Amino acid sequence: MMMKKEEAKKFALKWLPAWTGNKPEELAEYYSDDCFYMDAGIPDGAKGKHELTEYFRKLLAQNPDWTWTQIEAIPMEGGFLNKWLAKIPVGEKIIECIGVCFVQFDEQGKIRRNEVYFDRTELLSEIYKLKKVHNTHT
Repeated sequence: MMMKKEEAKKFALKWLPAWTGNKPEELAEYYSDDCFYMDAGIPDGAKGKHELTEYFRKLLAQNPDWTWTQIEAIPMEGGFLNKWLAKIPVGEKIIECIGVCFVQFDEQGKIRRNEVYFDRTELLSEIYKLKKVHNTHT
């Protein structure tokens, strides 16, 4: 079953704001109990809501003020490809990353598979610079 663009936009308007504010349990509620999640920080993926929630606790605690917005929804079987913009504060800078993730749903409308892809080069460079400055001052 193909998801329509409007359905994907409506879902993203609720789901993407849950990535901001360090509320891992709230974000995890969008995922099925047997979900699979993968991003560059967890390349082998998190399997199941318990593993995913543990990962979200660490990830969101490190990034409570980042924001995610949808640029475009591209329908695909069982869900959509989400093209997004993330604004990630790193020290005094805000790094803007554009990436994609695919989102597939189970029969109850929960995310069963979510894989995230983007170029982290600038983000990791800024994090490294910030840590280097911090380490020279401690």
